[in-house]
Amino acid sequence: MNYQVLARKWRPHNFTEVVGQEHVVKSLMNALQHDRLHHAYLFTGTRGVGKTTIARILAKAINCENLQDFNPCGVCSVCRDLDEGRFLDLIEVDAASRTKVEDTRDLLDNAQYAPNHGRYKVYLIDEVHMLSGHSFNALLKTLEEPPPHVKFLLATTDPHKIPVTVLSRCLQFNLKRLLPSQIFTQMEFILRQEHIEAESGALKLLSRAADGSMRDGLSLLDQAIVYGNGKVGTEDVNAMLGTVAQQPVEDILTALAEGDAAAILDKINELANLTPDFSDVLQQILQVLHRIALLQQIPGAIDHDFDVEMIAALAAKLTPEDVQLYYQIGLVGQRDLDLAPDPRSGFEMVMLRMLTFRPVGIASAPAKPVQVHQPINKPQAQPVYHQAQPEPAYKPTATQQPAAASENRAPETIRQNHDANWAEMVAAMKINGLTRELAHNCVLENIDDAVCTLILDPGHKQLRSSRTEENLQKALQTYRKAPLKLVITTEKTMVATPAIQLTKAREDKQQAAVDAINSDDNVQALKEHLGARIMPGTIEPI
Repeated sequence: MNYQVLARKWRPHNFTEVVGQEHVVKSLMNALQHDRLHHAYLFTGTRGVGKTTIARILAKAINCENLQDFNPCGVCSVCRDLDEGRFLDLIEVDAASRTKVEDTRDLLDNAQYAPNHGRYKVYLIDEVHMLSGHSFNALLKTLEEPPPHVKFLLATTDPHKIPVTVLSRCLQFNLKRLLPSQIFTQMEFILRQEHIEAESGALKLLSRAADGSMRDGLSLLDQAIVYGNGKVGTEDVNAMLGTVAQQPVEDILTALAEGDAAAILDKINELANLTPDFSDVLQQILQVLHRIALLQQIPGAIDHDFDVEMIAALAAKLTPEDVQLYYQIGLVGQRDLDLAPDPRSGFEMVMLRMLTFRPVGIASAPAKPVQVHQPINKPQAQPVYHQAQPEPAYKPTATQQPAAASENRAPETIRQNHDANWAEMVAAMKINGLTRELAHNCVLENIDDAVCTLILDPGHKQLRSSRTEENLQKALQTYRKAPLKLVITTEKTMVATPAIQLTKAREDKQQAAVDAINSDDNVQALKEHLGARIMPGTIEPI
């Protein structure tokens, strides 16, 4: 018995089974309901999104002998014949192989004759943009005055190559690229029906690799099943696709947010052992940066995303300005990657460029120490170091806080126990990830053995979720050794959160380093006698 590939076996046979094209399906079903069928339909969109499939379902629906809720019944003679490819009144044409005007004329000569068995004679022309200019002229004459028993269903991936005279006589539907989550859900459904084991991470990789095409996704799924000997595993899919897992990308961006060049190079070295496609890795980084930027501007924009928690954690560590800069550098770097001596060195330079051109003063984490040496011809000069002061404890003073606004909570209302320094508590609880970011962007209002009340900065409300709050409550209970309850309110407060304190301390440390270099006598001498200048962005604190 011949094996049938998943893309053909699970091809939709009615409108209900179509995935991700609700706007098209609804319009067609309404047209069937009110008997307002156009004589020519044009379905456009990228490959594998359902153009030909929907055209076949429509051809079946307009000829079906027993429509069920304006869906083909699937059991009448018309539906059975059409599914089996022997319905005489459906004429399917591949325009890519029949571009000559003689072929088009021969095809349309029979349009004047009544259908053999169905209600309408249907011409389904795939890749219609491949027709020649004369062929379009021949088709246009029939489209202008079509016989009442004829319907034209046209499909194309490139509607811009179709003459406007033809476009104006068609009802056009643009099919959307499918979301990875839609492809993922369909893959899960198919594998359950096929009784095939699969890991969720593997299906996520395949869904992204499908690039919006359900057919491509199912073809990759077929390949993964064979590669994994009947199972779909994450490691097998990574090896098959020649890609790297999402974790290294997250690690690289985390190190980038912390300004840790050594960690970035270490992670690239680990990646190199897997012989990845560095262009693909850079593309993944760009995709993550894009989703971070969306989340920072519109918190609900990536609810459908697979890695919402990872994106939210990175969005809390990176400033919007940094994200935009990194994306632009990565975009240009991807274009120039082929010009590098080798892909790895080109990728390393892109990442180092992101670190180098990061704006001074808004870095998300402390940079690495730098030592400034004096010229060799001045033996009396010693290396100049800037010793950073320790970061201040969480003790906001009147001079550190802005004037109170009437709607803001006054600092006197924040009741903190003398032993309850929130920043120190967060560090002692040893939490990480999204839970730590939530804690860092809160201030402590009150805590005892029964309840802990936190105030969350409204600008970081996307960090709240049942999972992060549960994790934070468990950490607090362990720290206090009491079954306390966590209560979080979202409102403006004048008290600085640990995240704000950390950023302020780093900015102060950076400014102190700049001031120390600018006021150094040796640096002043270099400027006066040798015309030296300090390169912006090159001063970093120790």
